[in-house]
Amino acid sequence: MPFKKLIEPLKDIIKSKGFDAPLPLQKQILSKIKGGASLFIIAPKDSGKTSSLVISVIQKLKHAFEDAPRALIFVKDKQAALDLELEFNAFKRGTNLRVYCAYDEKSIDDQKDEIYFGTDIVIATPKRLNKIFFLNGINLNKLQMCIVEDAEFLFRNNNFGEVTRTPESISKCQYLVFSDKFDARFERWQDSFMYHAEIVKG
Repeated sequence: MPFKKLIEPLKDIIKSKGFDAPLPLQKQILSKIKGGASLFIIAPKDSGKTSSLVISVIQKLKHAFEDAPRALIFVKDKQAALDLELEFNAFKRGTNLRVYCAYDEKSIDDQKDEIYFGTDIVIATPKRLNKIFFLNGINLNKLQMCIVEDAEFLFRNNNFGEVTRTPESISKCQYLVFSDKFDARFERWQDSFMYHAEIVKG
């Protein structure tokens, strides 16, 4: 998908960053994501996975809407959450989209209250997201996109099991998994909630 098809604020930000045309990976996946496909996106570091994620979420959500999040992004730890939040803040200027980070080092009661006041995009570590959810601290009924960034972390500390629990609690949703390599354990997701997912290699 060429950048000219993006929403105006996003087009302006990308232009200001000096990007004239999509990277090869972005050419492969942006239109697929816009069309609602669930994907395993397998590509090396520095191929544009993170920027593709951010652009796709902003393009799909466009503006703030009600209080419940519409995009949930799983990351490995607090620093990854904060780094991704910075990326979103850089690209979402000109929109009113709200981004919130949920991680273990912060009071869970504060996080429940802050999420309740409204957010569009939640970036979370798996264990903290599940704790908040089972304390009725987040409404996933409006979720449109469920994403895993740098998915290699899933196979440590039971994160794979923690993330697998989320689709059990939501209805129809688009799933995107960004990873350096395709792990055989992903086949479990292909057999359940990601059974129509395409594998895209960049």
